[in-house]
Amino acid sequence: MIQEAFGDVTVDPISVDDIQGSVAAEFDKHDALVLGTPTWNTGADTERSGTGWDEIYYGEMQELKNLATKKVAVFGLGDQISYAENYADATGELHDVLNTLGCNMLGQTSMEGYEHEESKAIRGDKFCGLLCDAVNQSEMSEKRVKDWVKQLLAEGILETGGEQP
Repeated sequence: MIQEAFGDVTVDPISVDDIQGSVAAEFDKHDALVLGTPTWNTGADTERSGTGWDEIYYGEMQELKNLATKKVAVFGLGDQISYAENYADATGELHDVLNTLGCNMLGQTSMEGYEHEESKAIRGDKFCGLLCDAVNQSEMSEKRVKDWVKQLLAEGILETGGEQP
């Protein structure tokens, strides 16, 4: 849905499992990144996604350089009813790792319309990126994605300038 909302300006989605061992080379190809993760390992302090991201966050991503010019937005999936205390926690972890590495983080979204109790994806009074619940609010995902992509475009995710190539 996200790729479709961006249109022809994006590359095909890439699975994190396909870039393990070559994250730096893959990230270097792009001025902007939209990265997503599910949350499987709820309640954990780290490695919450239950995917290949967990190894990459604290391994090869720590070796990445020159990320201050990268515009990055994160999105995540979770079940806000069954896991109301941990809704989309892995998205918060992904955001924090990238933010710590110096990326220019974009795409915070409103928490309005969600029914969670807690989430490690909350920054102030917003989510750190787009969160979708395909279990309980699947009918809202398409509109949320389209609105988020419009927001990212307005925030300049595709604009280059300064030190960016």
